[in-house]
Amino acid sequence: MPIKIYKLIPLTLLTLFVFAPSFALAHQPRITEERLTMVTDPEISKAYYGKLTGEPDVYVIKASEVFDLYVNVLVPDIVGQKKDVSAVVLKDNKEIALLDSTNFEWKKFYEPFGADTYWMGPEYKARAEAGTYEIRVWSSNNDSKYSLAIGEREAFDGKEGLNALTIIPKLKKDFFDKSPIGFIASPFGWGLIVIMYVIAFITGFIYRAILKKFAKNSPRGVARNIGKPDRLLRLAIGAGLLLWAITTSWSPILIFFSGFAFFEAIFSWCGFYAAMGKNTCPIK
Repeated sequence: MPIKIYKLIPLTLLTLFVFAPSFALAHQPRITEERLTMVTDPEISKAYYGKLTGEPDVYVIKASEVFDLYVNVLVPDIVGQKKDVSAVVLKDNKEIALLDSTNFEWKKFYEPFGADTYWMGPEYKARAEAGTYEIRVWSSNNDSKYSLAIGEREAFDGKEGLNALTIIPKLKKDFFDKSPIGFIASPFGWGLIVIMYVIAFITGFIYRAILKKFAKNSPRGVARNIGKPDRLLRLAIGAGLLLWAITTSWSPILIFFSGFAFFEAIFSWCGFYAAMGKNTCPIK
């Protein structure tokens, strides 16, 4: 393995180290598609995103033991959104807390994980006994968008990171009425691009090193095999794939191949050409 690859590996680890705190500061995002939602692990911090459609939304917690209950109502800071979302917490069908939006002083809140702004509404926190709890969410006309935060204990691992990558672009488009490209302002967004590009470059170096070692003295083992037109084409492909990714789904696969295309353009080397033994690089 070339020395350059060894130099890139610590860079990847450093990037992941810097990037990791953004996971630890985030709610696990969930999109509410049903009017009744069962909440598992209520102490784990989750953010449920929904839109009322004529009836209150209901969240049910079935606790077999004492737990810390935290509930907070938020709405997106977007044009036309009213700060009129309320909630009531019931235990065994008896009201224990009312989170009333009426005359409540909502506070603007910027969430760096998704790079979005909310209005933070009423909240409730208590040590809760075992039992069945319902959290009912409504607004004046039951047509408002809202985010319901349940739980305070942060638990954000790799699985939840991949889940967030799937959900956040949808939230940008459908919940905040914005282009998913805005996710690039988040440490999670630009961190994903950096990490996938580093992985793509490491992959390119390893692949090229293997071919140079086992296919030397053949067209497959050359260090440069594409000329200027092909390099420009790969720059265009890399930019196109990146633009496609950040304006749609933020697919890590698209971002990886974007990074690999840039690697090929920078080093005048094409992995596919190398495998085929093709060379368009001018002979000097």
